[in-house]
Amino acid sequence: MILSSMTKNGGILTVFALLTTGAVALTHSLTAERISEQEKKQLAEQLQQVLDAHHYDNQLYKDCVIITDERLGPRPDQVIYRAYKNDEPYALVMRHVTPSGYSGDINLLTAVFANGDIAGVRVTKHEETPGLGDKVEIKKSDWITLFKGQNVLGDDDTRWAVKKDGGQFDQFTGATITPRAVVGSVKNAVLFAKAEFDNLFAAPNSCQGAQ
Repeated sequence: MILSSMTKNGGILTVFALLTTGAVALTHSLTAERISEQEKKQLAEQLQQVLDAHHYDNQLYKDCVIITDERLGPRPDQVIYRAYKNDEPYALVMRHVTPSGYSGDINLLTAVFANGDIAGVRVTKHEETPGLGDKVEIKKSDWITLFKGQNVLGDDDTRWAVKKDGGQFDQFTGATITPRAVVGSVKNAVLFAKAEFDNLFAAPNSCQGAQ
């Protein structure tokens, strides 16, 4: 009797486990495509914040190079998207990071045209102090838009510093470390783009399989 009861209860638990697993798998299957589409939409919106869609005619998120270079920060495998116009290399959109923020890493997205001019810059992630360092975020102030149209003449271009250090970029009242870190990181990214532009467009596409 006891053995029969245990067998029966074990069978019920097995069926319950199978049904639960099946429900989870079905839910994942139904939502995976929706999540993927949402992620692509968010990525497209993010890319268009730094490089307007009229500047390219390829599917930007499907054409990239994944690279590790100290000029883009200490994090490995940074993604660089390649923009084409009429089948010609037109601009690069680079993910890069600076570890020199007041509260740690600041992640950035910078777009650079073939001539080295900046199309746009955005901070994509940070942990800076609310009301102070978070002014690098476009939702908090328009400071980040000051980079648009700028170029870097070389590693010794003294303009590329905050005004407190003799450069042209404003610092924030009570917060100099954060804008200093962003300015330095953007400068390095632009120098990288100018030096490696042709090589990056000649590299194999690391996003070929993106759907």
